[in-house]
Amino acid sequence: MDKSKYFCRLLIFTKEGKDVFVLDRFKGNEKVSLEPWLGVVVSLADGQHTLGELVTYLARSYMGAPPPDLESTIESVVDRLVKSEVIKLSDEAVTLPYYLSIPAEEQDAEEARKQMVKDGYILQ
Repeated sequence: MDKSKYFCRLLIFTKEGKDVFVLDRFKGNEKVSLEPWLGVVVSLADGQHTLGELVTYLARSYMGAPPPDLESTIESVVDRLVKSEVIKLSDEAVTLPYYLSIPAEEQDAEEARKQMVKDGYILQ
């Protein structure tokens, strides 16, 4: 895993308590539940941090030493999310559009919709 890559969301996400969901724009914004590890990575995929920073951040969240397989677990999660086109990797930092930058429940729905139409993310 190239830890110098930046990671960013490609789908709108929402949170309900500790649960994270992505919204499938091709199925009427159907909520798709994410496994806990996938949800953590998606919620942190703001385009402004590298995979190396992700590993460091998650390692620090453990009291004491992180599990020995933490890095391989993160690599597996990132690979799954990239393959399923939920996140992408970039050589440079990415500024996310409004509708991808914060959880759906924190957005102004009309403003998000306008920007999604303008960007071609959804059809009018």
